[in-house]
Amino acid sequence: MLYDSQEKYGAVSRFFHWVMAVLIFWQMLKLFDRINEGEHWVGQVLVPWHISIGVLLLVLIIVRLGWFISQRENRPPADEQLAVFVKVGHGLLYLGMLLMPVTGLAYMVGKGYGLTVFGVQLVAKSDGIAWLANIGGLHPYIAWTLLVLIVGHIVMAFVHQFIKKDGLLQRMLG
Repeated sequence: MLYDSQEKYGAVSRFFHWVMAVLIFWQMLKLFDRINEGEHWVGQVLVPWHISIGVLLLVLIIVRLGWFISQRENRPPADEQLAVFVKVGHGLLYLGMLLMPVTGLAYMVGKGYGLTVFGVQLVAKSDGIAWLANIGGLHPYIAWTLLVLIVGHIVMAFVHQFIKKDGLLQRMLG
């Protein structure tokens, strides 16, 4: 089943969710790059891919938002008592997933570092653009906020699975 239904999420929604979850987890490992100035496996193996994965995530979130809009009427309904919180929480998650790569790109270009994605130079190094660098300065704050939102998302999935026992997690697992 490719499309979402009232009973569960379809294969496309599950693909976006889990692929992006893995890639975002990879990106969040960048936080550990600050430990020991990157002199460990995270800094040496994962961090060099940070910008390329960020751009990939930007493309995925744009496509995912399009898919979400096309499927919003088909999706399993939210608990009526919590519907506002569910919509706000998911809206903030989507906003964070969109703003993270946008501010990351703003930082790279704004600081004049240029932009190379998967070995292809998209923007040459330059003197930088101050206002764009300022927008890019929001990147770490959005990262921490997104991390808190993700932890909340995971906690709520477990609440549904183990306390409410309403099968919510099964709808995303297939």
